[in-house]
Amino acid sequence: MDDLVATLALSAGAVLALLIATWLVSLKLRDVSIVDVAWGLGFVVIAWVAFASGNGDFGRRSLLAVLVTVWGLRLAGYIGRRKLRHPGEDPRYGEWRKKWGDRFWIVSLINVFLLQAVLVWIVSLPVQAASARDGGLGWLDAVGLVLWAVGLFFEGVGDAQMARFKADETHRGTVMDHGLWRYTRHPNYFGDFCVWWGIGLIALSSGAWWSLVGPAVVTLLLTRVSGKDHLERAMAQRPGYAEYVARTSGFFPRPPREEARPPR
Repeated sequence: MDDLVATLALSAGAVLALLIATWLVSLKLRDVSIVDVAWGLGFVVIAWVAFASGNGDFGRRSLLAVLVTVWGLRLAGYIGRRKLRHPGEDPRYGEWRKKWGDRFWIVSLINVFLLQAVLVWIVSLPVQAASARDGGLGWLDAVGLVLWAVGLFFEGVGDAQMARFKADETHRGTVMDHGLWRYTRHPNYFGDFCVWWGIGLIALSSGAWWSLVGPAVVTLLLTRVSGKDHLERAMAQRPGYAEYVARTSGFFPRPPREEARPPR
C-alpha cells in the first residue's frame, strides 16, 4: 500500500508540473491549444514515474511503460504535426479569451491545464496501480495487449486516413466515409477506447480491479463529454452528414447499413 501511495503521489506531482509548465508556455505563445500535445505526453510521464517508483512485477511494469509510451508519443506527435501545419489557437479557446479578458490567464490554468492534469492522473490509474502489485504476466495480460494493439491500429490508421482526406482540397466541405470511417464515425475515438480498456485488463490481471475507473472515465469523455458528441454537434449541419450518420455506426465498428431505396 505504501508503494502505491508513493506512486500515486509522485505521478500527480509529475503530471501537475508538466501541465503547469505547458500553461506558462501557453501564456507566452498566447495559445492554449498546445495543451492537446501535452495530453499524450502526460500519460508517458506518469507511465515512467510508475515504472520507476513501483515495486510490482517488473515484466508488467515494463509492458505498461512501453504501451503507454508508444500510444502517447504517437498521439502527441500527430497533434503536434497537425498544429505546425495549421498554427493558431483553437477557436473554442479564442472565444474564452474574449469572454474572460484580463482574467483569462487564471481561467485557462484552472479550467484547462489543471483539469487536464487531474483527468490524465485518473485515466492512468491502471498504470499506476498495476506497477505497485506483484504477480507474473498471465493470459489476461495477453488479452489486454491484443485489445491495445487493435486500438492503436484504429487510432493510427483512422487519423492517417482523415489527414489524407483533409489534405485534398476537392474534399473541402464533404464527409469522410472511406476506410475505417466507413465502419464507424469515430475510429480514432474507438481506438482510444480499446487502448485504455486493454491497459485496464492488464491492471485487472494484477488484481487492481478498482483502477478500471480510469478506462470508465475515458469512455465517458470519448462518448459524452469532449469527444464524439461534441464533434457531432459541430458537424451536424454539414451537407451529407445526416445520411452518413444514418448508415454508419456511431462508435463500435460494424458494416454500414444499406441506404433506403426509393419506392418503385
